[in-house]
Amino acid sequence: MTSTLTPQPVERTKPERPGAVARRRTRVLALPEARWAAAATVFFLLALPLQLTGAPAWTWGPLYALSYVTGGWEPGWEGLKALKERTLDVDLLMVVAALGAASIGQVMDGALLIVIFATSGALEALATARTADSVRGLLDLAPATATRLSPGGGEQAVSVEELAVGDTVLVRPGERVGADGRVLDGASEVDQATITGEPLPVPKERGAEVFAGTLNGTGALRIRVERDASDSVIARIVRMVQEASETKAPTQLFIEKVEQRYSLGMVAATLAVFLVPLAFGEQLTDALLRAMTFMIVASPCAVVLATMPPLLSAIANAGRHGVLVKSAVVMERLGQVDAVALDKTGTLTEGSPRVTDVRPLPGSGLDEDEVLRLAAAAERPSEHPLARAVVDAARERGLGLPDAADFTSAPGVGVTAVVGGRTVSVGAPARLLDAIPGAATELEESGRTAVLVVVDGTPAGLLGIADRLRPDAAATVASLATLTATAPVLLTGDNPRAAAHLAAEAGIDDVRAGLLPQDKLAAVQEMERAGRKVLVVGDGVNDAPALAAAHTGIAMGRAGSDLALETADAVIVRDELAAVPATVALSRRARRLVVQNLVIAGVFIAGLVVWDLAGDLPLPLGVAGHEGSTVLVGLNGLRLLREGAWQRAAAGGNG
Repeated sequence: MTSTLTPQPVERTKPERPGAVARRRTRVLALPEARWAAAATVFFLLALPLQLTGAPAWTWGPLYALSYVTGGWEPGWEGLKALKERTLDVDLLMVVAALGAASIGQVMDGALLIVIFATSGALEALATARTADSVRGLLDLAPATATRLSPGGGEQAVSVEELAVGDTVLVRPGERVGADGRVLDGASEVDQATITGEPLPVPKERGAEVFAGTLNGTGALRIRVERDASDSVIARIVRMVQEASETKAPTQLFIEKVEQRYSLGMVAATLAVFLVPLAFGEQLTDALLRAMTFMIVASPCAVVLATMPPLLSAIANAGRHGVLVKSAVVMERLGQVDAVALDKTGTLTEGSPRVTDVRPLPGSGLDEDEVLRLAAAAERPSEHPLARAVVDAARERGLGLPDAADFTSAPGVGVTAVVGGRTVSVGAPARLLDAIPGAATELEESGRTAVLVVVDGTPAGLLGIADRLRPDAAATVASLATLTATAPVLLTGDNPRAAAHLAAEAGIDDVRAGLLPQDKLAAVQEMERAGRKVLVVGDGVNDAPALAAAHTGIAMGRAGSDLALETADAVIVRDELAAVPATVALSRRARRLVVQNLVIAGVFIAGLVVWDLAGDLPLPLGVAGHEGSTVLVGLNGLRLLREGAWQRAAAGGNG
């Protein structure tokens, strides 16, 4: 190995966590929509108790007025601009309806409507900003500079943007790879979980492909650049997330799909109710009162409020059980899914390697505990994920670990140390595994990584290490298959053998392994083109493009990457996989309640409108009927707040 590959000190401005992405988070109050919504809410909350306690109107009236102004001016202005483009925005009608309610004394009701719409707009703006933050933060995975080697052996620190195809770069231990390329010289293990989702570092030797942004282990590598920075896998992930977010069909609540026709029809009908009686000689005051009553009883307020309570109640109930659903639109869409694609590492599995087998070899004279104790003592000084798994397994068994001396580590080979006067080697060198092919092959074929323990030059035992399936994975797969009438698909960057073994344990037949982020995206798009509404469940940067493109995306929150958490439509905060089918079932129940509420609201509106047009509906009675229907559908929607709603959903029902 040349002197160029000799490890040298690496300067860092701050400690780096493997796989971490620098966080760039827009502050909530940095968004004007959030500031206006907060102001409207504060004024409303100040005015409400004053009104309810019988304080004079001059104390709470101005506060309600400020709530109207701060929360309503922006949607009102946007509605007027849309009107200029010959489009009638339902938000403008909400503002008009709120003002109409205020004009007949229903000041609090109108202010509440303003606050609801202002808050909804603020949440949408925040979600958009946070997604943009996480996409920009993803670029920080790749280092800003790289060490380029000249033909004469000299080193030069250059910006990664200056690297060209054919350049040779040096990646020292602990550094991030600066460009996509192929190893020319050196040996190491590279953590590429951010790209492929593989739970364990991958050995890299001459000829192996490496990706920008992945984390080098303890060896030094000399790499030939094969892609420009703008065409690296990391850069393509950024583009795929952005494109998927932009091209994803706009989502709307059920009632918003007919907002244009409803809005135009309501405006036209209100004008007709006002002008036609005038043409037949009715008094101006009477005609105006009838039209105002019509506008109130026919306004979309009741329909909108009939839609929101079930969805918001479902969101609140899911939140109490560790599921963050980002909007009412997402809650509605979750109930529409008819196909599910699952990631493996960190989603179906726990995401960290565990010792699953300890097998002493014949002639070693050692039992399981002694093999594990010696291996763990030798591995304890190492920071390798496999070493941590061995040490953790020994501690779980309560084994005392003696001190190790003369510790050495060789990239891609393993570690060696002297433990209690005995030389212990732990690793997977092929030349030693060839001597015991049967036992090692059995472990490898069952999806485990075989690790050999050698004591004083003699093979003493084998350790099987694997990423463990979550306890609730198989039940979750079965529940999702029942809900969607289709078995879930496994999409993973891991190797086919490990993926197939784990899929069999979880009850999944359709396994697609060895996938890069663009391959996962292509698989989801293929399912979408076939007419499926796909739910993607994942946790890593490599899942983000698929999460963005899917009909709905859910991220596992505990170890999920920032990009996955921001791109996904919902987050399982407590990392309980069984919460996925429970949330889908709860969403379906919410959708049914939305339909019930729309029917109730429609019956009330139709009855009051007919009364107003064919008879003489008193304005107070019209307001009472309108508000009564709103209260009724609101209470119906609040049924989903009950603990029983979640329990039925979690038990496999539809909520």
